[in-house]
Amino acid sequence: MTALSSFSPTLEVALEPEHPSAGVVSAQEWADWFTQWGQHLALQGSPIGAYELSLRLTDDGAIAALNQQFRQLDQPTDVLAFAALETDFPPLDEILATEPLYLGDIVISMDTAARQAAEANHSLRWETAWLAAHGFLHLLGWDHPDDDRLGEMLDQQSQLLVAAGLKSEAVS
Repeated sequence: MTALSSFSPTLEVALEPEHPSAGVVSAQEWADWFTQWGQHLALQGSPIGAYELSLRLTDDGAIAALNQQFRQLDQPTDVLAFAALETDFPPLDEILATEPLYLGDIVISMDTAARQAAEANHSLRWETAWLAAHGFLHLLGWDHPDDDRLGEMLDQQSQLLVAAGLKSEAVS
């Protein structure tokens, strides 16, 4: 596990690169992207001094087990997000006086990401960033219960990738 830190306020990312293709994005790129996304979403204006999250890059088998356990769906998926703030939100004065605010966990199946990248004719690097942005928005409370909200979330994902300097990377 690699601990990364960046932006003011600090965002720490615990990276768990379990999958052989996890190296398609470097630890520094992850730190930079999440930092830029946090800045784009105005976390830097927050009174909270530090945030942290966990990013796990795994395979279809591991994510299918999580999908079954937590969503009762017996199949792999591309990304899962487990927001820590969905339950009891501590009082703001407690957050300000303690450790970084834990946002939650993002789990990405690199197997599914590779298939989706090939189907869409773009790079695995871009697809993985797209999925991480989607998971990050879920950690911050975004959801897509209907088509309108899904459209808004996909637009925000696009904005996050642009903010991080990522354009669609077509594979030739």
